[in-house]
Amino acid sequence: MDGPCRLRPASLADLPVLVELELRSFSDPWTAAQLREALRWTGAIALVAEGADGVVGGYLLGRVVVDEAEILSIATDPRLRRTGLGRRLLREAMAIMLERGAHAAWLEVRVGNVAARAMYQCEGFVAAGLRKGYYRCPEEDAIVLRRDLTMPASPSTESS
Repeated sequence: MDGPCRLRPASLADLPVLVELELRSFSDPWTAAQLREALRWTGAIALVAEGADGVVGGYLLGRVVVDEAEILSIATDPRLRRTGLGRRLLREAMAIMLERGAHAAWLEVRVGNVAARAMYQCEGFVAAGLRKGYYRCPEEDAIVLRRDLTMPASPSTESS
């Protein structure tokens, strides 16, 4: 992915690249069938980050159900990690969630995923629980995080 990127809604046409990003990003990736189904859910939010060269470098999948939202999956090409791409996807998704009437966003993150946990903390997510043995391959606990979408971001997260 060269140069600046734009965020756009993902479609079923993006499914092959979403599968590839899953495979490169996670030890227990979603299957093509699972991703296809999630893209079709009522309330789905699906975004991709596409470079000027047309290459998709990351994606986010979430959903809004009534007045709450959930981040289901967020992945960036391993070569593009720590460039702010995941943060851009997350912020855009949260803005859409708020527009759709969600007052809170939830997600799970591996206990050992220190980089993701740090990003979520900077974006205002706080620990709300622990799910023992939630992840497979390898088995690991998940921290449940929550963010109040109606509260403005703190000054320290605005500049990130």
